[in-house]
Amino acid sequence: MSYELQTYPDRELLAMDLANQLSGDLRTVLKHEERVVLAVPGGTSPGPVFDDLCAAVLDWSRVDVMLTDERWVPEDSARSNTRLIRERLLVERAAEARFLPLYVSAHEPEDVLAELEAQIVDELPLAVVLLGMGTDLHTASIFPEADQLNKALAPDAPILVPMRAPGAAEPRITLSARVLNDAIRKHVLIFGQDKRDALEKAKGMTPEEAPINAVLDGATVHWAE
Repeated sequence: MSYELQTYPDRELLAMDLANQLSGDLRTVLKHEERVVLAVPGGTSPGPVFDDLCAAVLDWSRVDVMLTDERWVPEDSARSNTRLIRERLLVERAAEARFLPLYVSAHEPEDVLAELEAQIVDELPLAVVLLGMGTDLHTASIFPEADQLNKALAPDAPILVPMRAPGAAEPRITLSARVLNDAIRKHVLIFGQDKRDALEKAKGMTPEEAPINAVLDGATVHWAE
């Protein structure tokens, strides 16, 4: 497994450079595809990247934006990744992009799985994916001890997998490792020495132990303290 590690002197420079790389990747794929899909994470780390990316000059009307994973909470919840995307990415020039949701109002993700997958299947493969990583080596909502970990990591995994994991306050829904790994361009964003150390620790571990290893091959990892 090989990946490129890019380090930056500070988080602001990382955000600007990563936004430039993501927009460049999208422009490249748009040269030979009618539409492209950009998949991005929630959480706090990618916010500054979105603040720069939303102003990028490209044909956003041909871009579908979706999350890599979502907490099963309404969009008006402070824990909603969809809310973050709408507030910080789908604005300015990027307001022309089409959003593919990973949440609709339903009691459990299983209740609407087929409906959500139907909106995604014809748009695959992903053109560009941005991922995060936890110190427990999870990525998207593929957690080491999640209830459907093996399903999410399987070579024939479905597009979407509902997930429940120890320490996760609510159910999640996540793109499977197969779909994430099939992206044309893969980027991983990590901040802090603890995550840099965790990435080193992941070497030699199985994807079951370190789910990030299921998607690292060929990826560019962006790190700043």
